[in-house]
Amino acid sequence: MLRRLQIRDFVIVDRLELEFGGGFGTLTGETGAGKSILLDALGLALGARGEPGVVRPGCERAEVVAEFDLPGPGGLSDWLVAQEVSSEDGCLLLRRVVDLGGRSRGWINGTSVTLAQLREVSEWLVDIHGQHAHHALLRSDAQRSLLDSHGGLEALTLQVGERYHRWQAARSARVASESNAEGLAREREVLSWQLDELRELGYTANGWDELNQEQARLAHGVSLIEGAESTISALTDSDMAIAPVLDRLSARLASMAGVDEGLAPIAELLATAAIQLDEAGHALRRYRERFDLDPARLEELDRRIARISDVSRKYRLVPDALPALLEETERRLADMEDSGDPALLAERERQAEEAYLQVARELSAGRALAADTLSRAVTEAMQRLAMGGGAFAAALLPMDEGGASGLERIEFQVTTNASQPLRPLSKVASGGELSRIGLAIQVIASRSSATPTLIFDEVDVGIGGRVAEIVGQMLRRLGDERQVLCVTHLPQVAAQAGWQWNISKGERDGATLSRVALLDENGRIEEIARMLGGVTITDTTRRHAAEMLGLADLAA
Repeated sequence: MLRRLQIRDFVIVDRLELEFGGGFGTLTGETGAGKSILLDALGLALGARGEPGVVRPGCERAEVVAEFDLPGPGGLSDWLVAQEVSSEDGCLLLRRVVDLGGRSRGWINGTSVTLAQLREVSEWLVDIHGQHAHHALLRSDAQRSLLDSHGGLEALTLQVGERYHRWQAARSARVASESNAEGLAREREVLSWQLDELRELGYTANGWDELNQEQARLAHGVSLIEGAESTISALTDSDMAIAPVLDRLSARLASMAGVDEGLAPIAELLATAAIQLDEAGHALRRYRERFDLDPARLEELDRRIARISDVSRKYRLVPDALPALLEETERRLADMEDSGDPALLAERERQAEEAYLQVARELSAGRALAADTLSRAVTEAMQRLAMGGGAFAAALLPMDEGGASGLERIEFQVTTNASQPLRPLSKVASGGELSRIGLAIQVIASRSSATPTLIFDEVDVGIGGRVAEIVGQMLRRLGDERQVLCVTHLPQVAAQAGWQWNISKGERDGATLSRVALLDENGRIEEIARMLGGVTITDTTRRHAAEMLGLADLAA
């Protein structure tokens, strides 16, 4: 769960360090005091988009550090190991810095990471429900996503999408083959002729250099032999041959070194040179003896080089690229052989469709179970939220052929009157009813989530009185299972919390700053009285606030 949040120079916050407790807690205060700013700061640490405007005026950068308890083995722990991020102390520090230019950097436990990695981590740590989340529930895709999440079906949904796209690709290949059979036949004929021509060359990747080296050696054979013989003569065979002269000089200098040891290294150098000259002479004789002037081989090489050059120019490639062209031609022709076989393509399509239907039916079965539990739970919650006789259903509407999201469309249906049939949520619920139903769905769906921290940002807009108290009780019970934070303007909700912060706004040195205070019992009475009353807070209002807190404690 979230343990600590440190904020520096973020919007109207200069320096703030908050320590969070478990259970259900609320953040209250006047409108504009900065309640949502705290959640925005947390969102920044979790990978939300950073902009220059988040930096407090007059400052160079904004910085947010969020500390979480590290969940148990598996999941996030495995992800951290894969990303080579240390997690030795059982805690997770997420740090984000944004400068005046909008550039930002992020870290996890001191290791620099991308924003995408921060967002990945956030999925294991926090689930944030915004104040307009119930409006999103009017969209079919949002309804499907919530139901799949409630049923733990996200991975299966992704698998269905992948198999659907494979099926459609197989179908497209079959249709393309049927509609362009004549064109494919012509292309296959051209490729076959091209393949025969390239194979006839018998050409390998390093063949061009080897051919040219051998051709150059044979073409210059006479001059190479003449050069070798003249060098041998100069080294050993002529009257002025170098090797004998060097031998005599080496022997004389060795004799002189017997008198002056300082000449010994020089004598050794001359002796070494004489040995090397002798070896060079022997090597040249062997070269001359092995050299074979073969006019027929030279003619053959000239023809082969000319043929390769012609083919290269034909395909507008350098000779070294011909082996790659051969491989590409073989691959394309093999693909075309498949694409020209209607029976094979139809079989591939059938197999892809069957693979899709197998996982899609499994997803449908999972959705049916999830829809049943969600429908019953939300219907029960509606009775407690002043919607007696109302009912909710997550309906699975079959589609003719299915799609990337499965074999059915998800539609949330509701009736607020027992005598009326279920109809789509978007066409039935009023604003207040939508707020209550949406909140019930979010709270119930959150129970099936493994996320340790849940945040509700003014999701109780549009309700009040007895309903607000029931909402507070729902959130309190949810807080028995995990950490729940709620930004609220409703005293009935705030009174149900185990702890409460007050966010206020003040001035210091001409700058408007946000302040946060953890309220004790008397502070909570004053704050809830403010939320209950108007401009003037009376003793009666305070007694009412104290009574609300007392009743909440009794209910707990």
